Amino acid sequence: MAEEVGLGSGGSSSSKRDTNGVGLSSMDSLESRWVFQDEDDSEINSEEDDDDYDDAPHLAGVDSDDEDAPDQRLIRTGPRIDSFDVEALEVPGVQRSDYEDFGIGRKIILAFQTLGVVFGDVGTSPLYTFSVMFSKAPINGKEDVIGALSLVLYTLILIPLVKYVLVVLWANDDGEGGTFALYSLICRHAKVSLLPNQLPSDARISSFRLKVPSAELERSLKIKERLETSLTLKKLLLILVLAGTSMVIADGVVTPAMSVMSAVGGLKVGVDAIEQDEVVMISVAFLVVLFSVQKFGTSKVGLAVGPALFIWFCSLAAIGIYNLVKYDTSVLRAFNPVHIYLYFKRNSVKAWYALGGCLLCATGSEAMFADLCYFSVQSIQLTFVFLVLPCLLLGYLGQAAYLINNPSGAEQVFFSSIPSGVFWPIFLIANIAALIASRTMTTATFSCIKQSTALGCFPRLKIVHTSRKFMGQIYIPVINWFLLVICLIVVCSISSINEIGNAYGIAELGVMMMTTVLVTIVMLLIWQINIVIVLSFAIFFLGLELTFFSSVLWSVADGSWIILVFAVIMFLIMYVWNYGSKLKYETEVKQKLSMDLMRELGCNLGTIRAPGIGLLYNELVKGVPAIFGHFLTTLPAIHSMVIFVSIKYVPVPVVPQSERFLFRRVCPKSYHIFRCIARYGYKDVRKENHQTFEQLLIESLEKFIRREAQERQLESDGDEDTDYEDTSLSRVFIGPNGSVYSLAVPLLAEIVGSSNKNPISEASTSEEVKADLPADQLISDAEHGLERELSFIRKAKESGVVYLLGHGDIRARKESWFIKKLVINYFYAFLRKNCRRGIANLSVPHSHLMQVGMTYMV
Repeated sequence: MAEEVGLGSGGSSSSKRDTNGVGLSSMDSLESRWVFQDEDDSEINSEEDDDDYDDAPHLAGVDSDDEDAPDQRLIRTGPRIDSFDVEALEVPGVQRSDYEDFGIGRKIILAFQTLGVVFGDVGTSPLYTFSVMFSKAPINGKEDVIGALSLVLYTLILIPLVKYVLVVLWANDDGEGGTFALYSLICRHAKVSLLPNQLPSDARISSFRLKVPSAELERSLKIKERLETSLTLKKLLLILVLAGTSMVIADGVVTPAMSVMSAVGGLKVGVDAIEQDEVVMISVAFLVVLFSVQKFGTSKVGLAVGPALFIWFCSLAAIGIYNLVKYDTSVLRAFNPVHIYLYFKRNSVKAWYALGGCLLCATGSEAMFADLCYFSVQSIQLTFVFLVLPCLLLGYLGQAAYLINNPSGAEQVFFSSIPSGVFWPIFLIANIAALIASRTMTTATFSCIKQSTALGCFPRLKIVHTSRKFMGQIYIPVINWFLLVICLIVVCSISSINEIGNAYGIAELGVMMMTTVLVTIVMLLIWQINIVIVLSFAIFFLGLELTFFSSVLWSVADGSWIILVFAVIMFLIMYVWNYGSKLKYETEVKQKLSMDLMRELGCNLGTIRAPGIGLLYNELVKGVPAIFGHFLTTLPAIHSMVIFVSIKYVPVPVVPQSERFLFRRVCPKSYHIFRCIARYGYKDVRKENHQTFEQLLIESLEKFIRREAQERQLESDGDEDTDYEDTSLSRVFIGPNGSVYSLAVPLLAEIVGSSNKNPISEASTSEEVKADLPADQLISDAEHGLERELSFIRKAKESGVVYLLGHGDIRARKESWFIKKLVINYFYAFLRKNCRRGIANLSVPHSHLMQVGMTYMV
């Protein structure tokens, strides 16, 4: 049974940085190299563990406060085993997404899944677009139909095709789409994240960097500097991202309501006795079924409904061609954009009202980007250009041709234009397509929430991975049922298609505008393309979307305000969680234990070292967490080996398994304390059970120690080859960056000398004694020392592994202003109490858990 120890505020811990040991750079290459270091660069070269200590001779564990420490030093860095290596690929649930190795058959299946998942929303827009448009601007003649059609055609061409398919899809983050993917992409190229846990070593992840052109590099660097130095811009950027994400979630509510209601509404055309209340009840039943099958996953459902969407698009095209031939082919004149001008000239304000309905033809455009994680960019582009867009254009042309001859049928124009002989088959296909469309934004919502959770902007929830092939295909049960409840409220309270359509437009436009702003930043900062192109993109599309937005906002009082309220609530949840998480982390950094205290305690840490391994989970990536001090003061004994494990998400979709884990030694060797930073991308799967995790951890730790011993041996070999008598000769060193340095002393003599000036542990003292021993004896002693440490680790593993969990809560200080107390003590505390514990992913039994609570005053 887990032990819970309640403690008071941890405000007495010192956060002084007492050591600045020179750590090894984490390298991809297997070759050693020399790195020149001075005091100004110590923070960069020592990387993330300023307070960690490595007692190997070449690491020169010298206090930064030592007056005799040299101002400059050279250290040799070598390949360090920082990872779980290839064994981690055997972890159940670790999947890789690879679209390039598929055969023809697999690509056809993928195309069907693309139809079923990505294009359901935009594909069902012909069900309601003209109905909503002409309810706001009634038809007064043939030219009104052609003008409205021209508006629809060019909206389809400009927003889904030009903006999303040709531009926005290329702004993906290594195959991941959505507002948070754009934010992650920006965070990777500029330090704009408000959570202060960025590490220099993160930039060495192979998927972290992008090859970008440098023609506009100077402008890009100025923008980067401006973003990094301005706290206001950082907060503004985060607010934009959170606002866009809240609109995506709101879209996940209104999309099912709109699609299902409009499809079921076709019953009023086929059966005269059907009333609106009955349409609402049938829609509610359909929605319950829809959200119930969501748990079966994107691949299964997408493959099952993909052929149905293919039949739907073919039906759209066939009905369109039929109506064109039967009624009036003159609607083809709508491709001339002058009819848009004439439409506004004739209808003025009513035409402006109709813009809100016109936008509905482009709904689902954001889903193409947000659902990008499920499929490849090329598959979405090709499917849209060669199948979806032509079928949609034909469908709208056919409806317009029907309306020219039957202007009174605008309320249910799609179902009214269907030939009577195929009405019921088409009605059935339309309802299936509507149910599929309802899933489109739901899956996009799941993706956005997972991304925001990984980047510290949403409470942790249970995430189910529904595909063993594609990591991005997920299902979040809590969000699924939450969306269902809100969706049913919307359907029952706003039964009119026109009002739901207005709410639909608000949600869609909110996401679109945020995407335009973020893609503009990506163009300036990362793509570095010509400023004229960037400004043209931003001004044109932002102006277009603001025009549409002004139209839908004018009708917000008719009931669509509900969706705005819902989006604001989701925004506040994300912002409060991010704000509280940031305060908590900053407080932990300030109150971390000093290395002076660790030295005073000694290698026994002032208590009894019991056999076993303690894995202390904490969010701190630098220094010794304050919660460790509470373990020492609360418990009568601590494990003979302690490993600080920090789960850290970096702004990349996936961290390769070979680069996931970083190890560092904390304090001298006799302390047996290590740090392990587990780096995950926001798309990574974490399904390791605790036995597998422990096995991989110990194996990787042993490899780390072996490589450390090899590096020590390399230094001792270098010691023998160094001519200490020739200390007056000047040496020239060419650094990794091409800089040339002149050195007046041998490379290793300075390091060994400085480390011997101030011995700080038994390990460093023993090195002084060993300096006079023969080389063979040194090698033998090193091998024995390595075997002793490996044997110590194995015995500790046999004694058992215990997970030490520190629950750090935060409370606002008494003198804090009222709003801060309300946010921290109530809202954030409620979210933290009800979110999923981070340890849940490892399924650790209670008998292996030990928990200590700690409260920080912020």
